[in-house]
Amino acid sequence: MGLTDFLVAAAGLGRWVLPVGLATGVLMPGTAAILKPWLPEMAAALLFMSAFRIGIRQGIGSVRDLGRTVAILAVMQFAVPAATAGGLGALSVPATPAIAAVLLVLAGSSISGAPNICALLGHHPALALRLLLVGTALLPMSVLAVFALWPALMGGRDVLPPVLRLMAAILGGGTAGFALRAAVERQLTPRRIAAIDGASIVLLAVMVVGLMAEVGPALRDRPATLAGWLAFACALNFGLQIVTARALRGTVLGPDAGTIAVIAGNRNVALFLIALPEDVIAPLLIFIGCYQIPMFLTPLLMGRFVGAAPRP
Repeated sequence: MGLTDFLVAAAGLGRWVLPVGLATGVLMPGTAAILKPWLPEMAAALLFMSAFRIGIRQGIGSVRDLGRTVAILAVMQFAVPAATAGGLGALSVPATPAIAAVLLVLAGSSISGAPNICALLGHHPALALRLLLVGTALLPMSVLAVFALWPALMGGRDVLPPVLRLMAAILGGGTAGFALRAAVERQLTPRRIAAIDGASIVLLAVMVVGLMAEVGPALRDRPATLAGWLAFACALNFGLQIVTARALRGTVLGPDAGTIAVIAGNRNVALFLIALPEDVIAPLLIFIGCYQIPMFLTPLLMGRFVGAAPRP
């Protein structure tokens, strides 16, 4: 079997490759610890492959598409978390780890693998990629707005420089992917698209191993605490997806309800490992690890709620 054949086969087994990555990360904490420092680079590489697969014309879309993307993000990444943060601030709610986790999820941009997850669920990944690119570009503003409304989390410290550095890495990966696609091949054959999807799935599986670095030790030393955080993470992720999909169906955004729902539940909370001070993020490390589990189980479990309707 050649490399292309292997990648095409991986694309066909994508729903199962990702859970294998989850299990590997939990059962092999040493490997997870080795991969963890490379998470930003893997995120950029994943975005590069997504951008190359889709191409700049479909990825950016028309001016009308871009306007709709910004409108969706204005509600999802600005209005909802800002209203939540404003309410917490008005009520002088303390920054408990669980409440902080909810706010970080609501304020976060899409995970880099969202276009690939949407493709596995039968949706075209172009809208997911636009939401990822634009949402990442808007992330510094959304994070600063949320923390200004609820300063208990940050204590007035500046999060903009590290967020900008990571944003530059992710956007750089997208720009490079678009440029290479335009320079090398404007039209991809179905087999090459499947091979790119397979390569993305394999990279996602490797990436999730690194994201499990805190879960393996917790499973051994604090299983009850881990079980509680895992239940909380699954309820938050899957709940956001289901509520969003049901709220949008029957509206003008109905055809894209599944894609938007995937983005709503799957936010890049791992980004905050770099963006926030260590004393702020330390209590959330188990949650961030647990949150990867519903993310990468989404293609396997959420098809009936957010998957594309079968074609007639």
